[in-house]
Amino acid sequence: MPGRKHRRKLKPLGWAALAVLLLGIVLGGFAVRKAVMQTLYPVRYDEFVETYTTAHKLEKSFIYAVIKCESSFDPNAVSSVGARGLMQIMPETYRWLQSKTGDTNSDDQLFDPETSIRYGCMLYEILLRQFGDERVAVCAYHAGMGNVEKWLQNPQYSDDGKTLKAIPFPSTAQYADRVMRTREIYKRLYNL
Repeated sequence: MPGRKHRRKLKPLGWAALAVLLLGIVLGGFAVRKAVMQTLYPVRYDEFVETYTTAHKLEKSFIYAVIKCESSFDPNAVSSVGARGLMQIMPETYRWLQSKTGDTNSDDQLFDPETSIRYGCMLYEILLRQFGDERVAVCAYHAGMGNVEKWLQNPQYSDDGKTLKAIPFPSTAQYADRVMRTREIYKRLYNL
């Protein structure tokens, strides 16, 4: 018939071809999802993270989670209470840590990524040694060592004086949960 296009009849896919097609879609979906997740949860400043996690015997996934939760990898971040840099260290804490290293840098040095990661890892090592529990150390990083020591002595918050069954500051409880979840994401996403 004139004017009518001839349509070619397509052969139906066999089961094997259909399985291969579906597998390609699924695997492609995983690759896309992984790429999106790596954009949302990046790995930056790896040379500093590697150096200082090794020196302080910390997991890289843990430090990446802290940086992600504290500053979203913005080295110039400043919190509402004055914490600075990638790992959001308070100037007073930085000066206290420098008293242990003999350094005398200005507080503005906290905006330097290497300095922030170096001192943040140092602080986490101290907190982990002092408290012996990662979640408690995370709470101390956020709320301060003094607050956490009081919580551990209070049976309302701790049954054993070593771990916390409840965290009285909602912002610290949310922060600890967020860091621990983010750490697991980094572990899975980058096989850390």
